[in-house]
Amino acid sequence: MPQDDDSAAAQARAPDDIVDAVFAIECRSLPVDHAHALSQAIQAAVPWFAQEPGAGLHTIHGGESGSGWMRPEGPDALLQLSRRAKLALRLPAHRLDAAAAALIGRTLMVAGSALRVGNLTLRPLSRITTLFSRSVALPAAADEAAFLEEALGELGALDVEPERMVCGRMTPVATPERTYETRSLMVAGLTQAQSLRLQKAGLGVERKLGCGVFIPHKDIADLRSRSD
Repeated sequence: MPQDDDSAAAQARAPDDIVDAVFAIECRSLPVDHAHALSQAIQAAVPWFAQEPGAGLHTIHGGESGSGWMRPEGPDALLQLSRRAKLALRLPAHRLDAAAAALIGRTLMVAGSALRVGNLTLRPLSRITTLFSRSVALPAAADEAAFLEEALGELGALDVEPERMVCGRMTPVATPERTYETRSLMVAGLTQAQSLRLQKAGLGVERKLGCGVFIPHKDIADLRSRSD
């Protein structure tokens, strides 16, 4: 008998074809909007990163930024990084060895700040059914209702149907060519299969700038389930 894709048995373990490569780092501070500078530094060390369809960047956040809803204000604001800060890349498993060889022990220059890359640990995608992205870049970002409607349409194209969605305020992500207006987005009430699908695919554009990359976000329903 064929097994339902969303069954608990089918999702007993998150697949390991896409994982987060999490590197220890030594870096005192970075600009709040460091996505482009960090992406360029990674691409200089790992040239294939830009063209790898399964790859994405997690931007680095200081302790005071919480879940990404708050961060220091102002164009010259800096994130003060603790020793627990990490550099994380979402990568296909077959790229892990190449990424480790290129990055471990290397010092990246990110907007004038030295960022030394240390040891690697692997973090599988989560089976938690509430997900959060700090910045989703969609054309309708300027209007909250239109943004949610557009996000729902793109999720539908992925066959992902959340029970609830909450977006945050607009946050700019600047590159030399343009500035993307983005919003944070929480989606809740997914199935485990939908959660994994969204983590793999992302939402919107500019995954290499950290946009549309989803991470687990525990709500009451997730806390009642088995720890991930």
